[in-house]
Parts: sequence; structure tokens; C-alpha cells
Amino acid sequence: MIDLRSDTVTKPSAAMRRAMFEAEVGDDVYGEDPTINKLERRAAEILGREAAVFVPTGTMGNTICVKLHTHHGEEVICESRAHILDYELSMTAWFSGCLVRSVHAEDGILRWPAIRESIRPFARNSAPTALIEIENTHNIAGGRVTPVETVREICREAHALGLKVHLDGARIFNAATYLRVSAREVADEADTVMFCLSKGLGAPAGSMVVGRSDDIQRARLYRKRLGGGMRQAGILAAAGLIALEEMPARLHEDHANARFLACGLAELPGIAIDPTAVQTNIILFDVSGTGLTGPEFSARLKAQGVLINSINARTMRALTHCDVTRADCEQALDVLRAVALSGAGAQPAAASQAAL
Repeated sequence: MIDLRSDTVTKPSAAMRRAMFEAEVGDDVYGEDPTINKLERRAAEILGREAAVFVPTGTMGNTICVKLHTHHGEEVICESRAHILDYELSMTAWFSGCLVRSVHAEDGILRWPAIRESIRPFARNSAPTALIEIENTHNIAGGRVTPVETVREICREAHALGLKVHLDGARIFNAATYLRVSAREVADEADTVMFCLSKGLGAPAGSMVVGRSDDIQRARLYRKRLGGGMRQAGILAAAGLIALEEMPARLHEDHANARFLACGLAELPGIAIDPTAVQTNIILFDVSGTGLTGPEFSARLKAQGVLINSINARTMRALTHCDVTRADCEQALDVLRAVALSGAGAQPAAASQAAL
């Protein structure tokens, strides 16, 4: 199977497996796992923060960060398709007791003027805004990248109003690769940052939360409350260190493969996509012109050895990653072409493109 469902499906490399086998471990809840301690120090150094904590998942990391910066009954501003809103089981409400106030950005990039209009002060009849959350890259906006200066403006303006900023940087190294800057620059002035080791970086599990030392000390308590005290998890951290040190340098390959897929998809009948909108490793494309729904299209692909998920009745999402080669992409396009042609409503590619 050629698996383009997500970059979470990657398998640990041979070097990661060796490192996991040889990892020195201890009890992390006691702060005694030397491999986790090394990973946390290195993550903080790379992102230019005082401290870091290793957590099992990105969802847990985001949940912890929202809790760090808010109190019950406050509001969190994010983009209308943000991961914390649609894919984290309402943890902002369940764990932090906060309401999400979403702001729609057509391209997925939150900008300060739109945020400013949605900020609520403490008042008799409204809950005050406490936190602004940015997602970079933006998953359901097709892996779109928020520019460094846009993040900096949001942080500076928010801080001037006494508000905090959290960066969901699950794929922050993809953003850094696209912008040709360091991950530290992408995160720059955000109060906390979460990033995943288990997506484009290829580790088997784990995410990092970085920030000020006092915030990270409290983050450890929230991690324990959420069941994230993993004890001898240096076995996972050993793979995470290789992911952090070695894998960002190859992310441009995934981006190139994503652009290759997007250009190929643009030539298929009944499929609508703008290849120029593909910036990183995420491709969104509309299959409604084929006469098939997203789930139907996905099922036909699977029957021919390609895994791509639909995100709604019209739209498919494909992700390139370290376990997908250019040859895999070429083979996947052959299958995509066959499935597109099998739909009763397939239209010529030119008509599909004109609809964009």
C-alpha cells in the first residue's frame, strides 16, 4: 500500500530503532531519564526557549498549553479550521473550561486585524479573551505557512494587550523549510510552542512543549493529570533525538513530492486543485467533478493499493512523508487517474481547472 493518509503513519528508521534498543533510561516522572532530559534540553535550545517537556501526543501538548495561559470561563481565539477546534475532542472546553472563538481566514493565515476585531475585554456580559492560538503549518488549510512577520505582529500586539500566544507548530519544521529560516524564527515571540516528532520527522511517538521554565514546570503537572507520565520513555526519546537532529534536513524532499503530486492531480479529469497553493507536504483536492464523493473516491483508491482519506464529501487530503518515494507518487497518480476516470461525472481537466 502507498500510504498518503498522513505523515503520522511513518515508521522509525533503522537508526531510530538502534537508538531505541540502546537507550539509557530512568524514571522520567522523577526527572531521572537521561535520554528524555537530553531531548528536552535540545528541543529548548533549538527553539530558543528556557525549557521543554516531552509529551505523548500533540493533542496533549496543545491541551497543556491552553491550560497554562487561561482560566475557566475565558476565550481562546483561533482560525475556524484549527486543529484544537476540530480534531482535539473539545479539550479546550473539557480540560480548560474555555470557549473557542474562531476567526475565519480564507487562506488559513490568521492576521492581526481580524484577530483584533474578535478580542473581548472583561465586561458585564462577555467572557474575556485570554489566549490567541496560531497553527503553523495549517493542516486543514492545506499546509499553508504563516510568515514570520505575521506571527511576530500577532505576538507583539497580543502581548501589548496582556494576552498570551500559543503556537501549534505540529509541523513547524515544514514551515521553517518552506520559509528557509530556522524553527526558532518561525516560533519567535510565542509564549509556548508545541511541535510533533511523530509527523514529518518520522519518530514513532511523541511531541514537545517549549516555553519559559515556570510554565514548563506547571506543564509537567498538567501532563501528569492527563496521564502523560510515561516513566522509562527514554526509549521513545532516543528516536525523537534522531528525528529532531537529522530529519528536518530532508523535509524539502516531501515538499517536492507534494508539488509533483499536485501538478499531476491538476491534469486529471474531474479533479480541482490549485498546485500553486501547495507549500509544504499537504495536498487538498476536490473530487466532486468525478461524480464520486470523497469517501467513495477513497474506497476505490484503497482497492487499488493507495490510501488517501477524505475530509468531507468533496475534499481529499494527501500527505507526503519520508516513507513515500517519487516512484510511489508516480504510481499513486496512475491509480488516481484510473479512479477519476471511473467516476460517472468525470469532466475534462480543463473544465475542472476553470472552476477554481
